[in-house]
Amino acid sequence: MNKGIEIARGKTKVLFEAAGQPDMLVVKQTDSISAGDGARRNEIAGKGRLAAQTTARVFRLLNLCGLPTHYLNGGEDDDDNEMLVRRCNMIPLEVVVRGVAAGSLVRRNPGLQRGALLVPRMVEFFLKDDAQHDPLITPDAIIAQNIANPAEISAMTEIARLTFEILAHAWRKRDVLLVDLKIEFGRLAGGENKGQLVVADVIDNDAWRIWPQGREELMLDKQMYRNLEAVDDAGLARVKGAYEQVAEMVGSFPVMRPGMVALFADSPEQTPQLNTVAQALGQLGLPVLRHVASAAKTPGYVLQLLQQHDATFARLLYVALSGTDGALRVMIENSTSNPVMDGSGDPAAIALHCAKVLALEDTVLFGRTLLVQTNTRSAILQADAQINAQQPMGAPANLA
Repeated sequence: MNKGIEIARGKTKVLFEAAGQPDMLVVKQTDSISAGDGARRNEIAGKGRLAAQTTARVFRLLNLCGLPTHYLNGGEDDDDNEMLVRRCNMIPLEVVVRGVAAGSLVRRNPGLQRGALLVPRMVEFFLKDDAQHDPLITPDAIIAQNIANPAEISAMTEIARLTFEILAHAWRKRDVLLVDLKIEFGRLAGGENKGQLVVADVIDNDAWRIWPQGREELMLDKQMYRNLEAVDDAGLARVKGAYEQVAEMVGSFPVMRPGMVALFADSPEQTPQLNTVAQALGQLGLPVLRHVASAAKTPGYVLQLLQQHDATFARLLYVALSGTDGALRVMIENSTSNPVMDGSGDPAAIALHCAKVLALEDTVLFGRTLLVQTNTRSAILQADAQINAQQPMGAPANLA
């Protein structure tokens, strides 16, 4: 990439200005690996490439799901371990989401059983301060120290949980348990949406604990390096092998599985509803086919279309807008092995239902449905807050 001057250097990465692009940076991953706030440090040839690949693939997934990140492009083999990102003013916090009791959480809570599932997920904040070994910090202390305001703390908590659930879904598809996840946030330093809170820094194999088959002894993450009694060539080779395996698995995370939704209307009068449902599906990134075909007047045509679609698409849903007798939906239900849904309800709800079905095997769609649900809840809570913030129409009666 076309880099400018070096502006910062961390334990495992270097930041450069992006030549001619003041609102962007180039992040270069190095071959370093460290633990204990740098007390243990080694070089593993090729780790920078693997870290850049893993981070880029994770961020591409999050971008496809609609989460705000700083990632733009790069990170693959021909990018020299480099990514192009939007420039951020970093918030000096590590945000850790825990789905399983492990690590420092268990050490701080002796009564908590190691390996216990945590539902709802636990979110903790740690101050980035190597001298103090990144101490745990409360939201009240974050506000008191002017690190972030209450709205930003709430947003970081929600986005961190969404990020965890999206990645947990992707790992579950590969029979791997995501135990915990560490991410960082920044405020965009310039350009469009300046000041917006985004997921930043890197998310690589150093940022999580992952246990294949839910078994800690099969771990594939940085804890392998922490656990080495003697850091020798054989031990470092095992760590590198795990990082290579993780980068390869993460490579399929951002890939959407092809799916199709076939919309059937029983009459031309239902075309406006059919088009509205199609628009709602399109907003979730779902492709659609639209047909007007009557169970009563063109039954042969209905069956012909069903046979064609069933033979063409591996992942297919039908949405039927039937007349008052429901004949079209019944006909489709009894003529296909694919799921069939009623199309007469709220278009947004129909689209979300379709996305949920296809999301069982598609992490991108899973993430988009989570984001839609989160935004819906947020809108309701904001409306409630606005109503309660309004001045009362009249003073209460004096009961004295």
